[in-house]
Amino acid sequence: MGSSNENLTAKDLPSILENDNSVKVAGIDVDGILRGKLMSKKKFLSIAEKGFGFCSVIFGWDMHDQTYIKELKICNKENGYRDLIAVPDLKSFRRIPWENDIPFFLVSFLDPDTMEPISVCSRGLLRRQMAKLEKDGYGAMAGAEYEFFQFRVPPAGATAATDTSPASTAAFLRDNPAQSLPSLTDGMFGYSLTRPVHNQDYFYDIFNTCEKFKCNIEGWHTESGPGVFEAALEFGEITEMADRASLFKYTVKSVATKYGITPCFMAKPKQGLPGNSGHMHVSLVDATGKNLFARESPDENPPYADVAHLSDLGRHFLAGLLEGLPDVMPLVAPTVNSYKRLVENFWAPVTVSWGLEHRAASIRLIAPPTASPSATRFEVRVPGADANPFFVMSAILALGWRGVEKKLELSVPPLGKGEDVGGESDKGARLAKSLKEATERFMAKDSIAREVFGDEFVEHFGGTREHEIRLWDEAVTDWYVMVHFSPSSSLCAFALPSIRGTINVDPTSVSF
Repeated sequence: MGSSNENLTAKDLPSILENDNSVKVAGIDVDGILRGKLMSKKKFLSIAEKGFGFCSVIFGWDMHDQTYIKELKICNKENGYRDLIAVPDLKSFRRIPWENDIPFFLVSFLDPDTMEPISVCSRGLLRRQMAKLEKDGYGAMAGAEYEFFQFRVPPAGATAATDTSPASTAAFLRDNPAQSLPSLTDGMFGYSLTRPVHNQDYFYDIFNTCEKFKCNIEGWHTESGPGVFEAALEFGEITEMADRASLFKYTVKSVATKYGITPCFMAKPKQGLPGNSGHMHVSLVDATGKNLFARESPDENPPYADVAHLSDLGRHFLAGLLEGLPDVMPLVAPTVNSYKRLVENFWAPVTVSWGLEHRAASIRLIAPPTASPSATRFEVRVPGADANPFFVMSAILALGWRGVEKKLELSVPPLGKGEDVGGESDKGARLAKSLKEATERFMAKDSIAREVFGDEFVEHFGGTREHEIRLWDEAVTDWYVMVHFSPSSSLCAFALPSIRGTINVDPTSVSF
């Protein structure tokens, strides 16, 4: 699917922006978060072709603007947190519907010395992977699915039912336990037709605004979980799909503020409930748009029945995904919380596994006879909704194309229908159980991540994850405030969810 702005040039901008006096621009940091600014039209027109200086600190701090514990190459004290060159992508032009249709452009980040994309530029990384395919005349198509919880924040300082003063979720959670944050709806009811009626203005506003902002939703429904929605974004060319996936999250968060709703894309917001996935669908095409994963005619003697309709190229691509997946886990599961979702018994992919129409495996093959040949694709089910879509799609392309180039063969058999992930029939290795384990493998000297992405990217992104791990190691959470009872010591620690820290008390002095 081509962009309607495909042929837009700087010469077209004065007429397109004739009735505007300002423009918004934004780039994507390593966490997939948009970072940008408002600038005057005059300024924008002057930098539209060659770009402008953008502080590199956005690659030197985490999502809370805390500088990384480890000095990283792209941005550090030694280089003075120097400016990068941010170049607007004119093809990304759209208008922001909830901000009076102000013009909006995405930017990519270049090194000021080489004028090449910096290694950790999200959009640049994906384009580098695409370049490997394009030199052989291939393209890639993708689709993204996001699940996310939604919460209502009680009005700040509310003393009556009529008090509707605005509230901050962060402020509420600072003063209250997380479990007291009310969900948009209660109970479990996936694919409900009646639940969206309860919040229909919000429900339809999201759908319609996404269309206006060119991050169209293809399917939109309730998912199983209190206040959980799922969106399947419109299928399209993979680099445009990554843009639209990032802009979808931006749209949802912006629209939700009008309704006093807080969307939550973290991988596992609630204990005992399913997590938020960010499944990615990918296929390769030739210059005519023909699906290259589809086999011309069924293989009468396939290595496994599941791949009877999958092309040789598709089999190599799948083999590449399976071999490399354990080495790129921080890209698809980037936070400490990500690994709370990737656990057994929650229909979550936890092993190097695949299967035809197998929704519990890490990679679900979608192919005939349950799909048309033109719809043949892989659904990579490991990523959570918290992952950077550019990094996820980059990982899928890099690993899959490596499999094609090396003509890799499938290393594990498919999971059969009814066979559980992690069960006796699952021959695939267990994926990392923590961000620390995943990052150590990602940064290993012989990791496939280094082979496909290069040392500079791995060192920088791995360093950002080491920062995350360090903060977690230093954190004292509610988990430590538990009941400990020992007859020999006569000491108890009581479970107090709102208190951070561990307390040991003499049970005779405490009354509840």
